[in-house]
Amino acid sequence: MSNSHIPAGFANWQRWAAIVWLLVWVPVYWRTWGPSNFLQLCDIAVILSCIGIWSASPLLISSQAISSLLVDAVWALDALSRLFFGRHLIGGTEYLFDGHYPLWVRLLSLFHAAIPLLLLWALQRLRYDPRGLALQCLIAFLAFGAARFTNPTKNMNFAFADPFFHWVWGPGAVHAFVNTLFMLLVVYLPTHLVLKRFFGQAVHRSIAESRQHDQDTKISNRGR
Repeated sequence: MSNSHIPAGFANWQRWAAIVWLLVWVPVYWRTWGPSNFLQLCDIAVILSCIGIWSASPLLISSQAISSLLVDAVWALDALSRLFFGRHLIGGTEYLFDGHYPLWVRLLSLFHAAIPLLLLWALQRLRYDPRGLALQCLIAFLAFGAARFTNPTKNMNFAFADPFFHWVWGPGAVHAFVNTLFMLLVVYLPTHLVLKRFFGQAVHRSIAESRQHDQDTKISNRGR
């Protein structure tokens, strides 16, 4: 068996590209939207994904794939709906069409369209770590709770009112728990099952084949 079957990491230029992106993107977003914006789950996903690529961490990559794939697809649909039909589906991309901000800054938000592809590519090179589900639930709960300390008019992470009924589900901790439970059942768990199905078995086969190859090599060497 060839070593090419074993999940690989990333080339140095790929790891440095992730860091360079953060060095450009973080200051621009900090200046434009303010530091509290980095409590957004989508922004957390960018930071943790880049760190995951730098460190070749299956856990970080898996957790952010769970967080981003479906959510960014909805983001793209909402932006396209506004672009072609003049209305948002659920909202969240209004800033993308706000002429008060420079166009090039707004275009940086197109990372929402790129990061799902990046994460799927990263999962192919590493592996899917099922522990990412629990990690992402913890990240989401903390992000929802922290967003309660931001400007309520921004409704960051929908921490003050849900996007569908515009309801407040009790005190801050309760609302954060309800938001997390919703994300777990509607977004995270289905994504987890899909990723485990398509990126888990292949990895397990590769590991099993690698171990079998090592055992065959040892037996062959003993016979010499």
